[in-house]
Amino acid sequence: MRTRPGRTVAPVALALAGALAAVGLPGCAAEPDPDTVTVLNPATDTAEHDANQDFFDRCAEPLGLRVEQISVPADQVASKALRMASSDSLPDVLELDGSELPQFAGTDGLRPLADLGVDTGEFSDAANQLGSFDGTQYGVARSVNSLALVYNVDMLADAGLEPPTTWDELRSTAAALTQGDTYGMAFSASPNADGVYQFLPFFWSAGGDETRLDDAAGASALQLWKDLVDDGSASRSVVNWNQQDINDQFIAGRAAMMINGPWQVPVLSAQTDVDWAVASIPVPEAGQDPVPPIGGTVMTIPENDGHPEREDNAARVLDCLNSQENQLAWGERVNNVPTRADASEAYREANPELAAFADLVLTARSRTAEVGTRWPVVQDAMSGAFQSVLTGRSSPEDALRRAQRQAEAGE
Repeated sequence: MRTRPGRTVAPVALALAGALAAVGLPGCAAEPDPDTVTVLNPATDTAEHDANQDFFDRCAEPLGLRVEQISVPADQVASKALRMASSDSLPDVLELDGSELPQFAGTDGLRPLADLGVDTGEFSDAANQLGSFDGTQYGVARSVNSLALVYNVDMLADAGLEPPTTWDELRSTAAALTQGDTYGMAFSASPNADGVYQFLPFFWSAGGDETRLDDAAGASALQLWKDLVDDGSASRSVVNWNQQDINDQFIAGRAAMMINGPWQVPVLSAQTDVDWAVASIPVPEAGQDPVPPIGGTVMTIPENDGHPEREDNAARVLDCLNSQENQLAWGERVNNVPTRADASEAYREANPELAAFADLVLTARSRTAEVGTRWPVVQDAMSGAFQSVLTGRSSPEDALRRAQRQAEAGE
């Protein structure tokens, strides 16, 4: 099971925000069972659904409650919630991708967690940022993910090389590892959320600003990607590869290094052809902290006017799910990093081979923190920029100037 990075929010999500705001209007839905907490989530994978139910049950049963999951594909959560809102049958818990939360919170359709007594004071700043909008906490993430450098241990050892830590080392190491059918480096530059998620660690670490895409700082990240492709150290097919594709390339021995996330760990662990390890993402200059995006889902509590007991029950279940013990157990179950500081440290100590993921979460940022509801427009503009550069149609500077104009026109 895995948690993927965010998606572009479809127009239906905007309609849902309005429906959430109007949920107090009279409806004709049957009165819900007061002892049942309903959760709308994207856990359609059987293993993920069952894992969720295990944790819901361990929290609900001592409270005399039961939890019922309504699981739909991730890209259908918004439309499903819209239909439920229109019939006054919203779930007690709505699980959203972190990048979608601003679209829902912006119309007062979600309850501030502090009003319900949900305490996130022990969570990392990045995790709280993921669940916040305009300084108010609306969502809580049990675990989060980010990106790291995954490398083929044998290939680097045979070449007498260490994992690169700077951009210069990344270029030279990737070039040295490129031979035959094997590229030194693989990354996703697909024109969607996968590609943007992978570009952000380079863009942000270079000082790029998503509120001003034409800021000169971000151009160096585009230049790095272009150099890797022009050097022949990365395939020109990166413009078409998503994150699963590059994992397939890595396992097949056609890439010595890749950028990818912890959701690939089950697949990597199940195969026996490649001895792999994880390192931090290289940065422009030695000593800098990498700044990757933070990804994952957040659990929110929709407004359910007239049903304060339902909101209270949902809050109690969320508090239990986010105890240190439960966060640690959940993180290990899904290969994601717990968001509580104490659980995250315990996870790091128990899973040293994944320590780089835990460390990178500490410096990660939310994609929507600076641009809020404008993120889908900014994401599209950013993906157009690196696609244009990697296909030879624009220079990095020109591509980012055009991206800024696109972002402004889409506001």
